[in-house]
Amino acid sequence: MTEDEEWSGWMQAGTAGDAAAYRRLLEALTPVLRARARRGFQRAGLPPAEAEDVVQEALLAIHLKRHSWDSARPLGPWLAAILRHKLVDALRRRPAAAHVPIDDLLEILPAEAPPEPVRGHELDRLLAQLGARQRDIVQALTVEGLSAREAAQRLRMSEGAVRVALHRALKTLALLTGRQAA
Repeated sequence: MTEDEEWSGWMQAGTAGDAAAYRRLLEALTPVLRARARRGFQRAGLPPAEAEDVVQEALLAIHLKRHSWDSARPLGPWLAAILRHKLVDALRRRPAAAHVPIDDLLEILPAEAPPEPVRGHELDRLLAQLGARQRDIVQALTVEGLSAREAAQRLRMSEGAVRVALHRALKTLALLTGRQAA
């Protein structure tokens, strides 16, 4: 009997109510899922030790979706698909790049000459040319002095979305004033 046939038998018995067979199935699957998840993390250039959450999510999905398995088909490909989806989900949740705080670079980077200040009425005219959301973000961060986190909470956005919108707004303002955007 192959491993897949043995697993299929345990799964059929487990879905029919045999708790011992279902426990044997999960105990047999766990090291296999763990090894495959670790390989997936390693291929993605990530520490394989971080794969344990994916294993737990896959085991939970197997348990919750066990009714959707077609017993006329092998169990192995069904299990592999669940693990693959959980692995992809986990990798998508990870940040795309490392975050380096700019504060660490302030002493290294040369200081720029301060730009000429914008007069109050000119600032109002420029801000009026921004969209409402960008205008709210610029005012919250630059005029009111809120942090990105505070502005994100007030505007019901993520911090990342606030930073992106601020960057785009400042780029637009730079273009409107004829200054070079960084």
